[in-house]
Amino acid sequence: MPIFAVPLLLAAAAPYPAPSSVRLKADVTEMVGFGTRHTASITTDPKRGIGAARNWAASRFQDIAATCGGCITIDRISRRFTGPRAPTGVVVEDVLGIQKGRDPNRVVIVGAHIDSRVTDVMNVTSDAPGANDNASGVALVLEAARLLSQRQFDATIVYAVFSGEEQGLWGAELLADTAKARGWQVSAMLNNDIVGNTVGQGGLRVADKVRVFSEGIRASEDLVAQQGRRAEGGEDDGPSRALAKAIDGIARDIPGGLDVMIDRRPDRFGRGGDHEPFLKLGYPAVRFSVAAENWDRQHQDLRTEKGVVYGDTIEGMDFPYLAKVTAINVATLSRIASAPAAPEDVSIAGALSRDTTVKWTAVPGAAGYRVRWRRNDVQRWAETRDVTGTGTVLTQVPVDDNFVGVSALSATGAESLVSFAGRDRRPTR
Repeated sequence: MPIFAVPLLLAAAAPYPAPSSVRLKADVTEMVGFGTRHTASITTDPKRGIGAARNWAASRFQDIAATCGGCITIDRISRRFTGPRAPTGVVVEDVLGIQKGRDPNRVVIVGAHIDSRVTDVMNVTSDAPGANDNASGVALVLEAARLLSQRQFDATIVYAVFSGEEQGLWGAELLADTAKARGWQVSAMLNNDIVGNTVGQGGLRVADKVRVFSEGIRASEDLVAQQGRRAEGGEDDGPSRALAKAIDGIARDIPGGLDVMIDRRPDRFGRGGDHEPFLKLGYPAVRFSVAAENWDRQHQDLRTEKGVVYGDTIEGMDFPYLAKVTAINVATLSRIASAPAAPEDVSIAGALSRDTTVKWTAVPGAAGYRVRWRRNDVQRWAETRDVTGTGTVLTQVPVDDNFVGVSALSATGAESLVSFAGRDRRPTR
């Protein structure tokens, strides 16, 4: 197949302005000012509670839309949920800012939950400032919308402000179900939760790293599919892991930025987040979180005991750090929304041969494809070949000892996520 050269997206497009730590702090301050944002708190008070906070988030999207000629529309979706943390039921509402791309059905999502809590998750009245958990994530989403709204993309970007995370990831479940019902082709979902502090438990300071959690074996796969992935060695190359690896590479190209730690589990040990409902439906999704958590400042009543300050207040945050996490999100969203969808049906063959034959299905809008491969004993892709067709032969690359993946390229060089190559399972004709 012919080989072609494509300029890198970073060289083709002017860089975005740096995220504003001042703007991020102002948004967090506004959210803290609502007192509590507990999902079951008051919804009719204009200054306090979850209702006021959600109205404020919608107004921020409207302000951003006014600067780009209405490029962002606001959609407020809701559903009533009942569970152990809301036994009488509660209406969960998500506030969405939708920046329609050239393809309205292919979607990239960046989200964060706006609800907060104190020690007793059933306490709906006490002050729960929720500065880092998770006004930090919502401020990041709003800042990403402000920066990205100045350009048009091929994919639609959905900026999501969830409720109901502390009650059971309900807001994320609502949006994941909505995405499926609307027929969205979700290329990626970035969940940002606790992304604004650098001083962790015991005073440990980690200001140069951010964790990105991603699943290996897919939550959406049945046992047969899991066994097939195991047989092919693809545990470290599912769509969400491919997304985490792409984020890692993008972050390395941001001057003065953060090192991405690819945390090879779906979330922190025994815990969860708003990306998980998307994983259950098969969408690529990851969670950003700080490198060093401070549990004295999470889910705590506001108090001081024996000289220890408890509570999630704004004083525990580092806004220049939050700006760096925001920059990684912005660059990732830009790349994926500018690229075609990831290839499907990528397969390899070459048993009893020194050569590997690679095939895949054509991607609408793709100007070409990038074939990547690496030896089985390393985690990062090592070699690449750009082609225009839907197949190629890698000579002297034995299938037994190498992993292969394929991404799609736009005319400007924007690269999709890498799809891992397995055995050809397409029906024979």
